[in-house]
Amino acid sequence: MSQRPTAIRQAAVLATFDAIAKGVFSPVEMRNLIESNRDAWLTDDKKAATWGIKSRNIADILATLRQHGVLNEIRLPFPHRKYERYTFGEVHPLELLQSVDSNAYFCHYTALHLHGLTTQIPKSIYLNVEQRGTGGQANLTQEAVDRAFSGKCRLSSNKIEYHGQRVFKLNGRNTGKLGVVEFTLEGARSPLRITNIERTLVDAAVRPVYAGGVGQVAESYQAAVDHGVSVNRIAAYLRKLAFNYPYHQAVGFYLERAGVYRASQIELLRKFPIEFDFYLTYEMRNPDYNERWRLFIPKGFQ
Repeated sequence: MSQRPTAIRQAAVLATFDAIAKGVFSPVEMRNLIESNRDAWLTDDKKAATWGIKSRNIADILATLRQHGVLNEIRLPFPHRKYERYTFGEVHPLELLQSVDSNAYFCHYTALHLHGLTTQIPKSIYLNVEQRGTGGQANLTQEAVDRAFSGKCRLSSNKIEYHGQRVFKLNGRNTGKLGVVEFTLEGARSPLRITNIERTLVDAAVRPVYAGGVGQVAESYQAAVDHGVSVNRIAAYLRKLAFNYPYHQAVGFYLERAGVYRASQIELLRKFPIEFDFYLTYEMRNPDYNERWRLFIPKGFQ
């Protein structure tokens, strides 16, 4: 086949992308797509609407598609790993961000917002990719709990600014994507992966700093009752997650404080062992103490 410069038929290119039910492509996916369709796109017909190209080389074809606005190149320079993506047409920012990993899912404040459990518009986006290892359990002591929660909560530094929001790419513990579901979002071509309501509430209790703070977490627990939340499922997730720290005490406190759950539902959390004094969040000064849940809480947050 001739290697001389030729041209790309505009209609053929647009028809190819329109037929694909996605708008985000990795560099490898884009190269494969161009290679598979190159012969069908190229033409010497001077009567057709075309874009001129320098050569049949994939890089030159890609450059032409970008030059004429068919594709946009997006760079996501996370500190731990940089990503490059190509988009066709309008793409929702969350759909683009999810593309960084086939196992990535949205969590914490982002999931609270998508589930309608907050009236706030979060300024940060939380995307989780689970670690491969499962980690181990350490023997817990009261001294260890006190020491851990007296200091600041460790925050991920793996973040970027995108579309005016901070995007955190978390490296969470391996849960087998427990409670991760597909979520249809208006404006996205494919479903998002997010934690379901129960898993989201557990995650929010574990890391309130990623969920708008303890006040927002408390409001979300109250709002969840109108969204069909299952306290049985929350309890089941806590058992399966088997945290080293007694986060069930924080979850039980949030449920009881909401004032909208039945006593029998709250009792599901009382069945967990309550052996340590625990903390609702980190680095509290002069906290109050809830004796029923053996929980230190921010002053005045009863």
